[in-house]
Amino acid sequence: MARGRPPAHTREQVVDAAIGIADVEGLAAVTMRRIAQDIGAGAMSLYTYVPDKDHLVDLMVDRVGGTVTPVPITGDWRTDLLALAGSQRALMRAHPWLPAALPNRRLIGRNMLTYLEQGLAALDPTGLPAPVKLEIIALITGLVATFVTAELAGSAPAPEQVALIGEAVAGGGLPHLAAALAEGAQGSGPPGEPDFDRLAGWTITGLVTQALSS
Repeated sequence: MARGRPPAHTREQVVDAAIGIADVEGLAAVTMRRIAQDIGAGAMSLYTYVPDKDHLVDLMVDRVGGTVTPVPITGDWRTDLLALAGSQRALMRAHPWLPAALPNRRLIGRNMLTYLEQGLAALDPTGLPAPVKLEIIALITGLVATFVTAELAGSAPAPEQVALIGEAVAGGGLPHLAAALAEGAQGSGPPGEPDFDRLAGWTITGLVTQALSS
């Protein structure tokens, strides 16, 4: 029985090429034509490996998720969730396109399921219902994605923004904002640059504590 010509490439090669493009140029730069150029294939031939871009992004997300070393689960839910959040942050910083790619994914692969498994294991000592645990994990992921997006964009306001804020405060009518800015200028309270561990710790403690008291 005659057989067709074997595929010239693999799905893994296509996904890896897409990740390489996205890491450098962003998710919008990932097109079948561009991937084909990078791996030396015809653009239409790539549909042999992935049916469309959405499916490709699903595979990209799961692929990079497999590069993360699992976090040891200690039995201390706050410590473990903070470690998981830190691991997510490192992954998103390594792949800046990831925060934008995560929402509304259609396919959850093995690596993403492994992350969910770790999150559920971290929350196991709380005794919370499974749906609540999943909600908490999703909210933590959202916090990490938002924080990393701001980090990569540069969270410090531009000089013209600082000037406009200063003028508005000097004009009066914003006493609480004026007091907050004055306190920050004097070095009181948290530093001006957001601290990930502090914010993530507040969020994790607040979410779990509130869920336990509900």
